[in-house]
Amino acid sequence: MARAVIALLMIAFAAAAADAAPRRAPPLVYLRDIDRSIAQDIRYAGSDNFTGRPLPGYSAPECLLRPAAARALSQVQAELAAAHLSLKVYDCYRPKRAVAAMAAWSHSSEDDTDTSRFYPALDKSKLFALGYIANRSAHSRGVAVDLTLVPRGSAPAGFDPAAHYGPCTGPHTERAPDNSLDMGTGFDCFDVKSHTHDAGITPAQAANRRLLLAAMRKHGFTNYSREWWHFSFDAADSDMAYDLPIAPH
Repeated sequence: MARAVIALLMIAFAAAAADAAPRRAPPLVYLRDIDRSIAQDIRYAGSDNFTGRPLPGYSAPECLLRPAAARALSQVQAELAAAHLSLKVYDCYRPKRAVAAMAAWSHSSEDDTDTSRFYPALDKSKLFALGYIANRSAHSRGVAVDLTLVPRGSAPAGFDPAAHYGPCTGPHTERAPDNSLDMGTGFDCFDVKSHTHDAGITPAQAANRRLLLAAMRKHGFTNYSREWWHFSFDAADSDMAYDLPIAPH
């Protein structure tokens, strides 16, 4: 009996010690600490996105990633310098609460802002069923990144939340302003035209996509075929999804 009591006490003490121990922070780094030359245009920290408002968890417009993914992105950036181009990230690590907010938005019929330019040919209520929005995201594991190519040193484009912009599938000059090379659609465009190898874009737009795809593939990133801007990095021990808010650097 005494041994059983001692064993139970030891288990209780171990559990208490585990609870008292500081929890390990997610293994994420600020991209600007790895490579400050990569442009950042974090769309979910502002209103230039398909929800029309900042998403929960985006307390700062910062890109966080797993260290290996951030270093690989820096290698891509170094190679692009010869072509006088730069990467520009739209989104990196995404807190789980933001993923949940996206799903909730897709099911909501109440909209304060018209953001149909992001889904000009679809009904908002169909976006979840069609797979454009999901309950889980590799972004929450810090291994996915949404990005594009911009001329190196180009000035950021000014977004006016009060302006009326054309659909994301329209001509480059009529979409919401972006200093990106013309990729055929804007970022987060819910349309078949966003499929990486869609045949409905111009030869010049297709060439820009191929340039981005080749540069990213060379350094270990895999593209999601339905989104020309989305790439994932196969990092070891990357199964854990996080909900840590993105804090100012």
